[in-house]
Amino acid sequence: MIGHASAERRLAGSTLGRLILVLPFIAFLLRLGGAPLFDVDEGAFSEATREMFERGDFLFTYLNGAPRFDKPIFIYWLQSVGYLIFGASEWAFRLPSAVAAIVWSYATYFFARKRFGDEAGLLALAVASTALGPFAIGRAATADGLLNCLLALTLFDVWRHLESGQRAPLLRAFVWMGLGALTKGPVALVVPGAVSFLFCASRGEWKRWLKMLFDPAGLAILVVIVAPWYAYALHRHGQDFIDGFILRHNVQRFSGSLEGHGGSAFYYLLAVPLLLLPWSGLLIGALTRLRAGLADPLQRFLWIWFGFVLGFFSLSGTKLPHYVLYGCTPLFILIGLHAQSIRRVWPHLLLPGLLFILFPLLPNLFDALSRSTLGDGFYRAQLARALPMADSFYIGATITGLVIWTAVVFFPRMSMLAKLVVTGTMQVILLAGVVVPYAGELVQGPVKAAGLKARELGGEVVFWRFTTAPSFSVYRQAVTLKGDPKPGQLALTRIDRLAPDAPVDTVFQEGGVVLVKARP
Repeated sequence: MIGHASAERRLAGSTLGRLILVLPFIAFLLRLGGAPLFDVDEGAFSEATREMFERGDFLFTYLNGAPRFDKPIFIYWLQSVGYLIFGASEWAFRLPSAVAAIVWSYATYFFARKRFGDEAGLLALAVASTALGPFAIGRAATADGLLNCLLALTLFDVWRHLESGQRAPLLRAFVWMGLGALTKGPVALVVPGAVSFLFCASRGEWKRWLKMLFDPAGLAILVVIVAPWYAYALHRHGQDFIDGFILRHNVQRFSGSLEGHGGSAFYYLLAVPLLLLPWSGLLIGALTRLRAGLADPLQRFLWIWFGFVLGFFSLSGTKLPHYVLYGCTPLFILIGLHAQSIRRVWPHLLLPGLLFILFPLLPNLFDALSRSTLGDGFYRAQLARALPMADSFYIGATITGLVIWTAVVFFPRMSMLAKLVVTGTMQVILLAGVVVPYAGELVQGPVKAAGLKARELGGEVVFWRFTTAPSFSVYRQAVTLKGDPKPGQLALTRIDRLAPDAPVDTVFQEGGVVLVKARP
């Protein structure tokens, strides 16, 4: 115990410990607006928020003039605050997710620190701040960063109630669940309800779970937060809301493969290690202590949390990598708890090392794909710009990152955990500062440029055989409908869907994106 306490003091008071404490701000705010909005999701959320201002309607969302039933209202309200302050910028639309990810990271840190000590808390914070999955959704203008934050806050407070018997944490949990239901729907209720049920069932505490579930004040809080907007949406759209939100985007997502996002039952067993990079190797160490950990009530609660989410979404017909992140918060803590017992560094650095090697090679890989027969003509045309866009800054930064990372790995005086923390820090700095802006400009830059060009030219514009670029409307600052262009009208289309003899004149072309004007 003395050695463990000494290690905690060294980490807590060291330069490394101070670096970890500021990692959330580096990971989630560095060049947050450095890349154009990614379609489809970021573009759709952002355009729906922009249209709230255009319509003067802040109670329901529309996307290019049509009701958007995908998600409830809360994330759009938060994005509207960013829009009001900063205007229609990538920074504004992504800021709510970044703030939520920062809160999520620090909530994990304080929860783990109080129960497992300073070192475990700091390492859990490092994982939450630098793992690939949280990094991606914490910088995306979508609902998932906020939902993960609210799920974490909910289940942390559920545990505080189970741990202490105090009612205040339970009532807070109902607040977080209500906000989660306003963010993404029933999943915010299903995950905490099922995890708390399974934990109480494992201890034979059925009555305790029922008492938690039917707490009168808690249910009242939930109803007050959730019912008004859902009742309004149902009143306003009736059966369309039930069909669009309840049936299509909730029931059908679980029962079938929505929008082609399917996968095998083992999908998430492969996704979890990728989402946890560069910490994936330490998950193996935590898993080897699973049986012993189940004897500890809190570790059992954390494993049940992860296990339920993994099992539930593995059974779902629709599979997307970020779904399993709803159950990865406990892994951040368990990795932090067991990391100090890991001694061999090399197995845990091999997989993240491949990322550092991949970064400087990306332009060449993209160029090779553009000259292959994979994918369609549109994406090959987008990727054909990869080498010209890879300027000296990109090449120099990624190669320098690889050299520094290699030097860190072979530095004999640095501990394994320190090397992993530095690896994670370098990973998010390179991704946020260099790689994501480059990739974003490559695949989304032409859409942004076309939107700005259309805004400059003015007049009506339609999507012509191109329906997956809602960010175009964001940059154009106007609703864009689908259809064939009328004489004199502008249209956004794809290069692989534009016939050589089409009666149009090209106004703008970059990559696979073409803005045309129909001839009179």
